[in-house]
Amino acid sequence: MAMSRVTGLGLARGCLCRRGPGRYCYPGGGCGGSAPASPFDAPLPSAPQPARMTVLAIRDLTIRLGGRALLEGAALQVDDGRKIGLIGRNGAGKSTLLRAIVGELQPDGGEIRLSARARMGHVAQEAPAGVASLLEAVLAADTERAALLAEADHAADPARVAEIHERLIAIRADSAPARAAAVLSGLGFDAAAQARPLAEFSGGWRMRVALARALFLEPDLLLLDEPTNHLDLEATLWLEGWLARFPGAAIVVSHDRGLLERCVDAIAHLDRGGITLYSGNFADFLRVRAERQAQQAAQNAKLISERARIQAFVDRFRAKATKARQAQSRLKALERMPAVEALVEDTPVRFAFPAPEALAPPILSVNRASVGYGGPPVLRNVSLRLDQEDRVALLGANGNGKSTLAKLLAGRLDVAGGDVFRNNRLRVGYFAQHQAEELDLNGTPLTHMQAALPKATETACRAQLARFGLDADRADTRVAQLSGGEKARLLLSLTTRDAPQMLILDEPTNHLDIDARDALVKALADFEGAVVLITHDPHLVELVADRLWLVADGTVTSFDGDLDEYRALLAERARGSAPRGEPGGVRAEARRERAESRAALQPLRARLKTVEAALEKLGKEAALIEKRLADPDTYARFKAEDIAWANTRRAAIAKEVAGLEEEWLELSAKLEDA
Repeated sequence: MAMSRVTGLGLARGCLCRRGPGRYCYPGGGCGGSAPASPFDAPLPSAPQPARMTVLAIRDLTIRLGGRALLEGAALQVDDGRKIGLIGRNGAGKSTLLRAIVGELQPDGGEIRLSARARMGHVAQEAPAGVASLLEAVLAADTERAALLAEADHAADPARVAEIHERLIAIRADSAPARAAAVLSGLGFDAAAQARPLAEFSGGWRMRVALARALFLEPDLLLLDEPTNHLDLEATLWLEGWLARFPGAAIVVSHDRGLLERCVDAIAHLDRGGITLYSGNFADFLRVRAERQAQQAAQNAKLISERARIQAFVDRFRAKATKARQAQSRLKALERMPAVEALVEDTPVRFAFPAPEALAPPILSVNRASVGYGGPPVLRNVSLRLDQEDRVALLGANGNGKSTLAKLLAGRLDVAGGDVFRNNRLRVGYFAQHQAEELDLNGTPLTHMQAALPKATETACRAQLARFGLDADRADTRVAQLSGGEKARLLLSLTTRDAPQMLILDEPTNHLDIDARDALVKALADFEGAVVLITHDPHLVELVADRLWLVADGTVTSFDGDLDEYRALLAERARGSAPRGEPGGVRAEARRERAESRAALQPLRARLKTVEAALEKLGKEAALIEKRLADPDTYARFKAEDIAWANTRRAAIAKEVAGLEEEWLELSAKLEDA
């Protein structure tokens, strides 16, 4: 978990005046106002700040897995206190790089050098287990403290005892239990849970303990690989605040856009075997990278134009004796010109949900319902309503009943009391991460879709998979060989196979890279059904949800605020100064406006579908008339007035189609501008 570090005692800086530190001098280096006047009292120019210590240096690193080079000649320098977000497409090698830094994987070339004085902390791949309590497990991560405390119990030499106590004071051993408890509390463990043994918790909760151990150490270099995957929204918000205050250096592999924009000061982009470092957060990275690509494209265009101009001169005058020398000179200039640098752009990721059948509101309503699993109800007195245009995110810590509510809405749990109304034509798509464990590892995405849609053709099954980026090659790949992100895409494809009117998405972004998350946001914006979100991703909540429901204290209430207010409410609760319940202020206008805008656009979308259906019908009729009129037998079998009617109808159809096409263009433009 960590490497020990030998620490030294730093010398306090003296006063900047030339008389040296004295009774008139402040410890930080300034002079007191009561010092005697002296020509030497004028402040000297500020000394240059010492350079930051390099905690980690990676040079010319090469790593190959399965014959494929993940990294080749990669380099990265991490200075003390710098927080770097490590990003890249799924499979680019981000987790592999962290394993190499930790020492779990031997590189094929290059070097990874950790400062001799630096401690490194990372989250173990396996969740901790055993009979120790959560608090004891976290405290045990500080092996130096544990060893010193054990030695202090039997040390007899007074000098050694003094050394031990001095060192314990230096590492703040006395405050360690309070610091460990604070970290565990931030990650969702109350005082009672902290006293329970590890063995009583599931693997996901024990992975939180593994994260708590790494954070508690407060190392000089912290390595985190998707730290929010096992957290709920509340713990994610706490972790963001912790990382923002963390004084050490950190490398964070994450697809969580909010974390990358609020908690890092540099982005390391791992792409095509190399690492490119950008200063700033993720938003800065996107801006700078777009500017660089635009500059490269402009430079390429200029170079191509100049090459074409020179080549045209050579082709025109090469055969002329009077111009031969100039042509040869141009040829040499052409050879000296730099090659056009390939501008490699990532293939855009696109998701598309099938269009559902429209239903009359409400599609689902719950009135004073209680729900549980046979024992005492998990949720009581639940009353809510969902319409087809609703976008709802569920707030509340894990264990408060969010998944129970999701199962109730999905029809997988019956109520113990109260009433539930569902439109009898309502179809629900329910996505849950644990479903990945139920996939047949020997099957392929295509065989899974064919089993889910037994009456569909192979072409239709492949088309549904393609909606979520599973192309022909991936559709025929064994599930065991798919990445986590590809499995998530398969689950989304299976979830939406019946064009549901309501989607319930429980942590849909786990294992999706940033591009895939953006594609999911855009697809949800275009989706014409209701959405219920359970996610730890604040960015997804802010962009998708119009309403927030708080699942807490055994019931469900509407939260009439935004995520900033929810963050403030959590901070107040942590300080013990806020009652449980709704916030005092209300700032939900933006979400209401989005909901109203979506409702206002609904008639436009409905009219667009009507126009498209009419165009399709008229197109078929026109094609049939054209076929009949092109057949010589028609003129022998039908009367002249029938032929005349067909020609008149053909002209009427053409006029009607022209009008509908113009309306279609206007409707499409309005929807795009909205």
